Amino acid sequence: EVQLVESGGGLVQAGGSLRLSCTASGFTFDDYGIGWFRQAPGKEREGVSCIRSSDGSTSYADSVKGRFTISSDNAKNTFYLQMNSLKPEDTGVYYCAADSADVVAGPLRHQSAAYDYWGQGTQVTVSS
Repeated sequence: EVQLVESGGGLVQAGGSLRLSCTASGFTFDDYGIGWFRQAPGKEREGVSCIRSSDGSTSYADSVKGRFTISSDNAKNTFYLQMNSLKPEDTGVYYCAADSADVVAGPLRHQSAAYDYWGQGTQVTVSS
């Protein structure tokens, strides 16, 4: 059974930084994709970034390009989202999600419906 556990959320002032972690377990295949999503109150869940485990290829939503960096430590099965220059509009619950590598390599890589496995989420609050 695939399990994902996020950590690292918190309260930060605008312009600050946070690093989120997602530890994955239970994969039965070597090549898979991890996506980071966020959901603000009253809004739909939106894709932020994703990474492919085998080659580290990445993708970012336009809203976070240049500020967020996704990375992985395959030895630890842990994936990170470094968030810099945070803005109040970055506030929300951040989730990591997982599915096959085909998902993050295709056009649905930032679509939440494309991912089967989800963590519990971690709250990020950016104050102005």
